Amino acid sequence: MPNILTLIFCFIVVIISIPVVTFFVQIFMSLLPLSNKSENVKRTSSTTILIPAHNESTGITQTLRNIKAQLTADVKVLVVADNCNDDTATVARSHGVEVIERFHETKRGKGFALDFGIQHLAKNPPDIVLILDADCLLGENAISTLVNEAMQYKRPIQGLYLMHAKADSPLKIKIAAFAWAVKNWARPLGFHRLCLPCQLMGSGMAFPWQVISQVNLASGHIVEDMKLGVDLAKLKLAPRFCPAALITSEFPSSAEGIKTQRTRWEHGHIGMIVKEGLPLIMQSIQQANLNMLALALDMCVPPLALLVLIISTLSAVCMFIVILTQQLMPWSWIFLDLLLVATAVILAWYKFGRHIVKFSELLMVPLYVLAKVPLYIKFVFKRQSEWVRSKRDH
Repeated sequence: MPNILTLIFCFIVVIISIPVVTFFVQIFMSLLPLSNKSENVKRTSSTTILIPAHNESTGITQTLRNIKAQLTADVKVLVVADNCNDDTATVARSHGVEVIERFHETKRGKGFALDFGIQHLAKNPPDIVLILDADCLLGENAISTLVNEAMQYKRPIQGLYLMHAKADSPLKIKIAAFAWAVKNWARPLGFHRLCLPCQLMGSGMAFPWQVISQVNLASGHIVEDMKLGVDLAKLKLAPRFCPAALITSEFPSSAEGIKTQRTRWEHGHIGMIVKEGLPLIMQSIQQANLNMLALALDMCVPPLALLVLIISTLSAVCMFIVILTQQLMPWSWIFLDLLLVATAVILAWYKFGRHIVKFSELLMVPLYVLAKVPLYIKFVFKRQSEWVRSKRDH
C-alpha cells in the first residue's frame, strides 16, 4: 500500500482511539468502589426549583406533587410556561407554585425559557437554582443532596438523571435506555471516581447563583445542556457529578416523540464534537485546565451507536486490507479499538444494564445500530439545527 495511505490510516486510528480510550477508561473506573467523601452537613440556603415547561399540562401535575413531598420552607418552585398553547400555566398555579409565562415567535427552546426564569429571579436571587424538567421525578432527598453539594463545592452539581423504558416497550427503546444509562450513569461515574467533572444532562442540575448568573443560557443550541457545560468549563466551573441524587423520567411512548428526541440529541452532540471538540482539547492543554480537558474528551465520545458503527466499519475495511495485502501491521491496530469498545459495552451492561436488557437482547445491538444509519446520514445532508419539543403521550 502507498505510504500516503498508511499515514492517513494511522491518523484516523489515532483520532478514533481518543474517544475509544476515554470511553473504556470511564467504564472501567465506574466498576470500582465509590468512596463517599461528601459532608453530611445541612447548609442553610434559599433555593428555587426552576421548571421550564412547554405544553406540559398533562404531565406537570405528577412532577409538582413529587417535588412538594420534599419541599421545605427555604425551597420555592418557579414554573416558566414557555410558548404554551395549552393550560400548563393554569395547572401549575393550581398546585400553589409561582408561574410566569413567556411568548416569542422565533426564540423558542428550553434555553430561552431558562434565561427568562433567571432574569425573573434576579430581582431577588436565591442562593441555589435547581433546574428540573417538567416530566421528571426526584428520588428521595434529591433536593437537599443537590443543594448541599452545590453549597459545599461552589460549582454546578449534576444529579444522576436516568430515563426508563416501560416494561412493554419495544426492544429498540430498551436498548436506548441502556445507552442512556451508559452515557448518564456509567461514564460520569467513572470520571467522578477520578475526581473529574461530568457533562450537564439537562435536568437535576443545581447551580450556585453566582455561577448561573454569569453564563448565557439563551444560546439557542439544540443541546443547550452540553453547550452550557462547555461554557462553564471555560470559566473553570466544570460541573460535578452527584450519583446520590436520582432524577428519573420516561422515554416518549410515541414513535414521533422518540424520533424527534433522538435526532435532536444526537445531531446536537455530533455537531458539538465537530465544532468544539478539537479546539476545546487544544485550549484546555494550552491553559493546563484538566477539568476542561476531561470534559472535552468526554464530549468527543460520540453516541454509543455511532461509536460502534464507526469502529465496526473501520474494522471491516481493515480486515479486507489485511486479506488483500497479507500484512497485519498497521491495519490490525483498529481491532484493538474494537476489542476495547466491545469489552466496555459488556462490562457496562453487566454493572448497569442487566435490569434493562437481557444479554440475548444485547446481541441485537448491531441491528439497532444499522437502523440508526439514516439518522447519521441525515446529519450530513439535513442536520437538525433548531430545538423541537419531543411529543409525549401521558
